[in-house]
Amino acid sequence: MTELDRLRDAMRTTERPAAILDLAAVMREGRRLRTRRRVAGAGAGTLATALAAVVVMVAVGPRPGEPPSVDRPPPVAVAPPPAAVSPTPTPRSQEPTPPPSTPPPKPLGRTVDSGVWHGTHQRVYYMVRVSVPGQPGVSIGLAAGRRAPDGTLTTDFLVNDVEGADRSPGFHQIGYDERSSAAPVPAFGYFVGPAQRIVGTVGGRQVDARLARWSLDKQVVIFWFEPAELAPGQRLDGIVARDGDGRRL
Repeated sequence: MTELDRLRDAMRTTERPAAILDLAAVMREGRRLRTRRRVAGAGAGTLATALAAVVVMVAVGPRPGEPPSVDRPPPVAVAPPPAAVSPTPTPRSQEPTPPPSTPPPKPLGRTVDSGVWHGTHQRVYYMVRVSVPGQPGVSIGLAAGRRAPDGTLTTDFLVNDVEGADRSPGFHQIGYDERSSAAPVPAFGYFVGPAQRIVGTVGGRQVDARLARWSLDKQVVIFWFEPAELAPGQRLDGIVARDGDGRRL
């Protein structure tokens, strides 16, 4: 029988005939019921507190499979990788386009063999066509070159007038190669007229030049000095041309 049933039974006794109401018993049973309710209420509160504690322990406790002593570091924010960007190609530096190579001048008429050799290459002289702005009277120049065994020509030095007429009588430009190279060019030039001998003077001595006539114009006399007689680049103190009778032209 529950406590409530007992209280109800005590109260029903007051309703029975010939029954004597026992007020002390009713008051005693009522106090016992209130006391037990308080105890029951306190027990329920304690149980709720215990359940809350359990819930908290579950919320902050270690995950299954992890030891309870493991320290979990706080979360760290990681920035997402930057989006891939195609690199902009660096423009190449604009280098000037080299001018097209100038073809070597073609000889006008036959080449003249000098008898001077640079290894397997022979020193040769030949007339070439030139153009000087504003000077219509200048159309030819004299080149000193080398001829390879296969006949290829390499031009090393070129002299020509820069004014007047390139076939006027007398001496024209004289070439002095003052560069240091493996194939030095002896002093050379051309004379227009009936020259049979050309003599240069250097350091008080006279040096004869070697002569050859241009195949296209016999009045044009090509001359050069032997390197053994006149070192390449050495300048003359004077030069004269003489005819077949030794007269100075």
